[in-house]
Amino acid sequence: MGIRLYRAYTAGTRGRSVSDFDEITESKPEKRLVMNLHRSAGRNNRGIITSRHRGGGHKKLYRQIDFQRNKIGVMAKVATVEYDPNRNARIALLHYQDGEKRYIIYPRGLKQGENIMADREAPILIGNALPLSQMPLGTDIHNVELSPGKGGQLVRAAGSSAQLVAKEGQFVTIRLPSGEVRLVSKECWATIGQVGNPDANNLRRGKAGKQRWLGQRPRVRGVAKNPVDHPHGGGEGRAPIGRSHPVTPWGQPALGRRTRKSKHKTTKFIISRRKYSRRK
Repeated sequence: MGIRLYRAYTAGTRGRSVSDFDEITESKPEKRLVMNLHRSAGRNNRGIITSRHRGGGHKKLYRQIDFQRNKIGVMAKVATVEYDPNRNARIALLHYQDGEKRYIIYPRGLKQGENIMADREAPILIGNALPLSQMPLGTDIHNVELSPGKGGQLVRAAGSSAQLVAKEGQFVTIRLPSGEVRLVSKECWATIGQVGNPDANNLRRGKAGKQRWLGQRPRVRGVAKNPVDHPHGGGEGRAPIGRSHPVTPWGQPALGRRTRKSKHKTTKFIISRRKYSRRK
């Protein structure tokens, strides 16, 4: 899991870096576990853009990932470690003793040929899945459920891990990678270990074309637009914003004020919010 650099043959390779893919053991996915991926390009059912700066991108198949880990008590062998074009983490193909095959998020340090399982009494080893109530304090975890039985929703990105810091009553306290500390039901399940491919955030794309391969379209600054397109636009030559604070294309504050609506079902379980980086 290292980084491979390019020589400056062209302007695009001067700053480009890619993963060395050392941990990958198989290049072709399991046919029964892939499906066609519908790409909306940020448009809704009427063709209206609801999420900007999306579109294009390389064609890819979706790998069906087992986020629930609901094969309780069945031992599985790690058959392969594979690349997944739909996420920055790697995936591992499991061969269960009953003959079924499933993909999971690949935990860092898990080796090909090792055995893992999901069970309430499973040992505290990398790749095993248990309820949060059965894990000791200080355990590094990922693929954490928010509702029992719904499947992992938190901590699934490459190199991320959460930490179990306390237990009290029907809840446990976990510290998320963002710095947020929150309560989660003790009956929720999680997988032990850190997500693999920790160098994913250190890669440099090197050229605009790589951004387009990933389906991300250009972002144009508001001050470079016309007044009809953005509140920051217009003026003769380079002009200041002309407002007391920056705003979005729809006039909402862009800096310094939180615009997220309070969602009581979620916020009541947050003990400490994530740490925001202050702009200098």
